[in-house]
Amino acid sequence: MSVAPPGPQDAVAPRTAEHARLVESSDMAAPWRSWGPYLAGRQWGTVREDYSEDGDVWGSFPFDHAHARAYRWGEDGLGGICDRWGFLNFSVALWNGKDPILKERLFGLTNDEGNHGEDAKEYWWAVDGTPTHSWMQWLYRYPHAEFPYQQLREENAKRSRDEREYELADTGVLDEDRFFDVQVTYAKAGPEDVCIVVSATNHGPEAAPLHLLPQVWFRNTWSWGREHRQGMITQLLAPMLTVSGLEAVEAEHGFLGRYVLAAEGSPRVLSCDNETNAVALFGADRNASPYPKDAINRCVVHDDRTAVNPADSGTKAAFWYRWDAVQPGETVEVRLRLHREDPDDETFGDGFDDVLAVRKAEADEFYGTVIHPGLSEEDRHVARRAYAGLLWTKQLYRLDVSQWLDGDPGSPAPESRRQRGRRNSGWRHLALADVISMPDEWEYPWFAAWDTAFHCIPLAHVDPDFAKEQLVLMCREWAMHPNGQLPAYEWAFGDVNPPVHAWAAWHVYRIDGYRDQAFLVRVFTKLLMNFSWWVNRKDAAGSNLFEGGFLGMDNIALFDRSAPLPPGYRLEQSDATSWMAFYCQQMFKIALELSRFDQAWDGTATKFFEHFLSIAQAMNTFGSHEVSLWHEEDGFFYDSLVAPDGTARPLRVRSMVGLLPILGATEVPTWIGRDLPDLANQLRWLQRRRPQLLGPLRSRSTPDGRKMLLSLVSKERLARLLQRMFDEGEFLSPYGIRSLSKATGQVVARLGDREFGIEYEPGESRTGLFGGNSNWRGPVWFPVNVLLADKLRTLGRFYDDDFTIEIPTGSGNRCTLVEAADLIDNSLTALFRPVDGKRPADGKRIESSDSPLWRSHPTFSEYFDGDTGEGLGAAHQTGWTALVAHLLNPRLPPDPRFT
Repeated sequence: MSVAPPGPQDAVAPRTAEHARLVESSDMAAPWRSWGPYLAGRQWGTVREDYSEDGDVWGSFPFDHAHARAYRWGEDGLGGICDRWGFLNFSVALWNGKDPILKERLFGLTNDEGNHGEDAKEYWWAVDGTPTHSWMQWLYRYPHAEFPYQQLREENAKRSRDEREYELADTGVLDEDRFFDVQVTYAKAGPEDVCIVVSATNHGPEAAPLHLLPQVWFRNTWSWGREHRQGMITQLLAPMLTVSGLEAVEAEHGFLGRYVLAAEGSPRVLSCDNETNAVALFGADRNASPYPKDAINRCVVHDDRTAVNPADSGTKAAFWYRWDAVQPGETVEVRLRLHREDPDDETFGDGFDDVLAVRKAEADEFYGTVIHPGLSEEDRHVARRAYAGLLWTKQLYRLDVSQWLDGDPGSPAPESRRQRGRRNSGWRHLALADVISMPDEWEYPWFAAWDTAFHCIPLAHVDPDFAKEQLVLMCREWAMHPNGQLPAYEWAFGDVNPPVHAWAAWHVYRIDGYRDQAFLVRVFTKLLMNFSWWVNRKDAAGSNLFEGGFLGMDNIALFDRSAPLPPGYRLEQSDATSWMAFYCQQMFKIALELSRFDQAWDGTATKFFEHFLSIAQAMNTFGSHEVSLWHEEDGFFYDSLVAPDGTARPLRVRSMVGLLPILGATEVPTWIGRDLPDLANQLRWLQRRRPQLLGPLRSRSTPDGRKMLLSLVSKERLARLLQRMFDEGEFLSPYGIRSLSKATGQVVARLGDREFGIEYEPGESRTGLFGGNSNWRGPVWFPVNVLLADKLRTLGRFYDDDFTIEIPTGSGNRCTLVEAADLIDNSLTALFRPVDGKRPADGKRIESSDSPLWRSHPTFSEYFDGDTGEGLGAAHQTGWTALVAHLLNPRLPPDPRFT
C-alpha cells in the first residue's frame, strides 16, 4: 500500500497574510470569521417568513411591509454585515429627497408583478472581498430621481412573456448618469474591529441632494415568546461621548457582549425599536413599541421628528448625514468603526486609513497567488469579481422548521390544516443557523443543495476549509433528512436535486492538494445514506432505472416531471439514471482513494463498482418488454413513459437528459489488482461467471501501459451522441452546449386527457412552470456544461488520439475528446471576454453600454441565451456561474492516483 500523504496540518507555509489568517480560521467559529457579509440581501418574500395559511410566500410578507415589519428569522439590508449568529447587523440606508421610503433594501418583482417574475430591479455589484472578510467592497447605484417602484410594476405587468423585461434603466431615471455610486468598504483591524467607509459619488451633470444613514440594529429575538436564555437583553444607547469629532452608539447583548459603533463627524443619531408598526400595517390598536421599525424612515422622509425615541435608546439606530447638494463628480464619504472599545482620539486617526491600505494590498497579494498571473487583465478582473460575488453571497441561513410549523407562543396558534398540508411538513428535523453559500442574494436568498456543491469548486481555490464545511453541512443530522435525502431548497426541501455532492467533494479534495482524508471520510459516510435513499425511493420498480423528478432542470421536459402521473404510469428518466451512474462512479473513486490508506474500504469500492454495472445494464434494457432508454434510430437517449401494462414509449425530445449519460465515465486505476484484494477477486469472479456485465469496463494497452475505463456509453454510441452534441443546428452554440436541441420544432404529446408541448426557446421561458423564471428549453447552463467537459476529458485521456469527432459536425475538422472538452470550457469563458469591446453575456442590457461606468461591472447570470450568449434569469447569480473563475485558472493535472 502507498504511504499516506501529509495531512492538512502539514501544509506548506502560508503564502500571504490572508492565507495566514485562513490557517488560523479552519474552524468556521474562528474569530476572523465572526463578522462577514452574512446579512441577507432579501428576507421579505421568503418561505421562512411566510406564516400565511395559503402559502402565498410573496403576498404574505411583501416588499411594502419590509420597512415597517419585524422579521422572524433574519434581517436584510444594503451591502451589510452581521455577526455569524445574526444578532447585530449593520447596513446603509439612503434617501435622495424624493423617494417615498428610505432605500434600505433591494427591490424586485414577485411572480404576480412581472412578465418573467422574481426579477430584481436594481443595480449593484460585489466589487471585492477576501475569504476571512478582512477586506470587502460592495457598490450600489442609486438614482437622483424618485425610484420608480410603481412604474416598474405596472409596465412589467403589461408585458407578455414574448417581450423583454422592463428594467430600471428602461425607465430613464439613470439617463445622463444621474445617479450616485454608493460604495461600502470594510477592512478589519482585527477579528472584532471593523473599519467602515461609505462613499457616494455623483456621476450626474447636476448637483443632487443625498441623505446617508448607516444603521445598526439587533435582530428581533424577543417578540416571539421563545427567548429563554438569561441575559439576552438587547439595548442600543446613544450616549453623549466626550470624544471630539464623532458620535457613537453602544450595543449591549447578552450573548455577543458589548460593541460600540462610532461615526466620524456630527451626524444626528436616530433611535427606535426593531418592532412591527402593527398600527400602520394592520390597523392594530397599539404597537409593541411607540417607536417601531419604520420610525427612522418617518423621521427622515416625512419630517416626523416625534417618530424616533427622544431618550436615544432602543434596538435600532442610524447616523443621519445629509448633503443638500453633492456637486457633479464630487465624492462624499463617512467613516465608521465597529469594535468593542470606547472610541478615542485615535479611532479615526492615521491608523484607520493604514488598516484600509494594508488590507487592500493584502487582498491584491492574495489574489496575485490565487489567480494565474498569465491571464489577461480582463480575465483576471472577471475571476476576481466572480470570487467576490461568491464571498458576498455567504449568508446566514436561520430556520427551525419545527418551530416554523408550530408557530410561536407570542403569536396565534396555526390552524391544523397548516400542520397537515404546510410545505416542508416532513422536514421537522431541519434546524439551521449557519453561514451558507447562496445562489444569489436577492432572487435565491436561500441555499440549494446542488447549487452549493458547484459553488464549492471555485470556493476551494480561495477557502478550501469553507468549501469542505459546506459539503459536510448539507449532510449533517440537522440538514439531511433521517431517511438520507439532502434538503433541496426552502421552497420545497423534499424536491430532488441531482446527486453532485460526491463529485464536488472529490474535486474540492483535489484542489486542496489530496491532503484531507478526514474530510473525505466525513462526507463519504454520510453520502452512503443519501445513496441508499436514492436507491430505495427513486427506483420504484427496482429496475436500476430512476425517476428523480424534475431534478433541478425545471421545464426541460414535455411536462412537469415532479407532478403525479396518471395512476399506474411511471417515468424512467435518462437523466436520473445517468445521475445515479455518475454518483456510483464518484463514490467508487472516493472509496478507492480511502482504501489506499485503510484497506477496510476495499469492499465499499466493490459495492459501488457492481452497482454501476447494474445501472449500465439497465440503461440498455429493462422490464419484460426490454425497451431501451437508447433510441437506435435517433442515436440518442430519451426518458421513457411506462404504462400500467408495462409497455413503454420514448419521449422523443432531444434535450440535456439524453446527453447526461456521458457523465458516467471514470478512470479505473490498474493498481486495484495489486492493492485491493476484495475488488480484484470480485472482478475475476465476474469475468468467469457474468462477463456480460463487464461491457462498461473497457481496457486498452498504450505505450505508457494499460488503461481501464468505466463508461456508461459505448464508443459507438458516444460517437453518435457527440455528433448531435457538436452540431450547430442542434446543441452546439458559440457559448456552450444548449439544454435543448435547436432542431426541436413544436413537439406535442398526450398524457391521459391532457396535451403537452415543447419547442426550442433560446432565451427566457414563455411558460409559467416553476415560477416562469426558469428555462432549460434551449439556453446554456454553466454547471452541466462544466460536468460534460470534465467527463469528455476523462474519456479523452482513455481513448487518446484513437477517437476523434467532427467539431462542428459536418465541418471536416476533427478533434480529440480532450480538445472537445477544451472547446466547451473556452466557449463558457468566452461569455465574459469582450468582442468589439462588449461581453457577450451583457447582451442588450445596459452593462453593454459604451460607458465604463457600466462596462467595468461584469454580471454573472443564472443561464445564457442559447443563440446570443446574453445572460438571463437571476442577473446576480454568481453562484454556479462563478465556475468561470475555476475554468480560467490553469487546469489541474490528471488525478495521479487514477492515470
